[in-house]
Amino acid sequence: MKCLKYLIVFVLFTACKSYEIGKINTQKGEILIWLHDETPNHKASFIELANAGYWDSLTFNRVIPNFVVQGGCPDTPEGFNDPEYLLAPEFDSKLTHTYGSVGAGRDGNAEKLSARCQFYIVQNKEGLHRLDGDYTVFGNVLKGMDVVDELVGVPKDSTDTPLTPLPLDISIIKISAKRLKELQQKSK
Repeated sequence: MKCLKYLIVFVLFTACKSYEIGKINTQKGEILIWLHDETPNHKASFIELANAGYWDSLTFNRVIPNFVVQGGCPDTPEGFNDPEYLLAPEFDSKLTHTYGSVGAGRDGNAEKLSARCQFYIVQNKEGLHRLDGDYTVFGNVLKGMDVVDELVGVPKDSTDTPLTPLPLDISIIKISAKRLKELQQKSK
């Protein structure tokens, strides 16, 4: 009887557990992002910046077919120069640049420090494994790769900047374990 009681409590606790997910609303639709526990500093940074509304005035500033959509560039020096905005790399051999991976942007610094404000989503269906070990992958798209595929198709200039701005509206939402499982099944 005691074991049954513990089992019921465990099942109820598990059913009520929720997970923090990144949500990006765009003009083309919604993108939901799983943030990896294996990259705790990048995950915490993304959540902190989303909750602070950091990206509310920013855009997807680069859209490159068969490569990535990139957003969060503030066009200010702190993006790559202010230590407050830099994160040490968190490489994990299981987290690679596959279709739908979310990674942290960076410049050519030797330490491979990430600009915590800039992120990209891999749009190349074959992946971009040449970036593995050089850029931190800290998430993956659970829903919305059709949106990413649309974003790379917008008219752009010679620097891959969209001719019409693509604003970012990023928030953190909580979803149930059941909903997370459904999204993970659909994203495979």
